[in-house]
Amino acid sequence: MVRFALMVISLIGVITVNALANILPLNNQTTGEISNRLPVLFTPAGYVFSIWSVIYLMLIFWVVGMWKKRTQNDAAYAKRSTLFIISSILNMAWIYLWHYESFLLTVVVMIALLVTLIILYGTYKATDNLVASRLPISIYLGWISVATIANISYVLTFYQWSGWGLSNPLWAVIMMTIGTALALHIRYHHFDIAYVLVFIWAFIGIAVRNGLEELLVSTAAFFLSAVMLSGILFIKKRPTARS
Repeated sequence: MVRFALMVISLIGVITVNALANILPLNNQTTGEISNRLPVLFTPAGYVFSIWSVIYLMLIFWVVGMWKKRTQNDAAYAKRSTLFIISSILNMAWIYLWHYESFLLTVVVMIALLVTLIILYGTYKATDNLVASRLPISIYLGWISVATIANISYVLTFYQWSGWGLSNPLWAVIMMTIGTALALHIRYHHFDIAYVLVFIWAFIGIAVRNGLEELLVSTAAFFLSAVMLSGILFIKKRPTARS
């Protein structure tokens, strides 16, 4: 009961902190205003961030599902609830650090959040792909995977990284290619469609934001989205009971 109460408090805390950070706004600037301050080519269009509404809604269903399953597997319940609480704390910490422009620390916290969600994701079998099981975590992990790349890109731009002589558009394409490889890896080995769809959603947003001004980036984003869509349609490996 205590663990479940902490999970509910954590979820309410995350939603509240993220909302107030933009309503107040925290440190007199919204999350998007900070993001748009630098010309980071990997950053998607503003509408893409509406995915947070989907994530929060799915997490509400997930927490309710955790309540129903709390007596079925005590070890799994304890591990998942603990990881979720940690992820919520990291999420709120990231918001605070981002708004107060501690950008290097945001990368550290974002990576910690990513690792926490990867571990949480790994507690599920590939066959547990339901709203009350792995699906909400898949979407959450997918978005944090994208956000980690975007966060690192922002920090590198902020500190005027030279890019080892490569242009910003080329680096954006490289990062999208890495993201695509990761998404297809998850698609094949974990039979996870939702995770890949998050990347497609983000990449289309990147293309929309860059438009004709950065044609290489936009074209690559659309092309790689098509590659991932093909992966969803044509990868036929099925999950096993042990996956």
